[in-house]
Amino acid sequence: MDYSHASLAIESPAVTPLTASCVPRRSTCWQGLVLMAMVLCLSGCARNQNNGAFISNSAAATPGELFQTSSDRVATIGMRNNLNSLYRLMDKLYQRNPREWRKSGLGDRDATQRAVQQAIEEGRPPPSLAGRQDIVALSYALSSEFEGDRVGAFIYAIGSMLVTAHGGRTQFYLTDSIDAQFVHNAARNIEKATWLLATRRDAQGNPLLLSNEISEQGRNLSFAVEFGKIVARLDYLSDVLDERYRRIGVNYAHSLLFLNFLPVQ
Repeated sequence: MDYSHASLAIESPAVTPLTASCVPRRSTCWQGLVLMAMVLCLSGCARNQNNGAFISNSAAATPGELFQTSSDRVATIGMRNNLNSLYRLMDKLYQRNPREWRKSGLGDRDATQRAVQQAIEEGRPPPSLAGRQDIVALSYALSSEFEGDRVGAFIYAIGSMLVTAHGGRTQFYLTDSIDAQFVHNAARNIEKATWLLATRRDAQGNPLLLSNEISEQGRNLSFAVEFGKIVARLDYLSDVLDERYRRIGVNYAHSLLFLNFLPVQ
């Protein structure tokens, strides 16, 4: 798929209630099965994001979880896992493009990675982006005009876009709301950014950044796999959020349909 002329956007096309027609839908049966699987995960199990063995989450619930609905918890876990995926991608990109972390002036790769992670979590763009955030920063980081640490700028831009699409938060509670359309848009933006990362070249015809590789020495598609995980989580969350608001009316109808009088003796 050619994204060479695609634009990156988080904005919703119209200020209207999100319905099933706003976001591409998967089959109802598939959604039900996945929703059941996620409920089981929320009951106390989490998968190791490094493709390792299944690890049970036996940690006690925190007081803050009392103020989270199941969809709030899904969004919080999804954001945590997406940021962790992003940090793994940053490490891989710095390993393949060591010249980039050297541009940061921080002395070593680990220090550079910590600085980028801190910038994402504090919402503070690195100096090379000159205050740019989310999709504006993403477009600039993948442009031929950019001359700083491209890995750090690229990862920061995606991280800030994810946070922006989730309403500027990384943890979610009863009083918070997330627009499913923005989450859906963020997933599409990552697909476009992944394609641009693989195809953009400098004036000499060299890739702006080395990532996936298919050569006689072997195949390295770990970047595509990790980006795919982020996209899948975002798409799933957009479905959960859309269903959450749709079910409000359905649940109210259920309460009327199955209304029972309370015993008085």
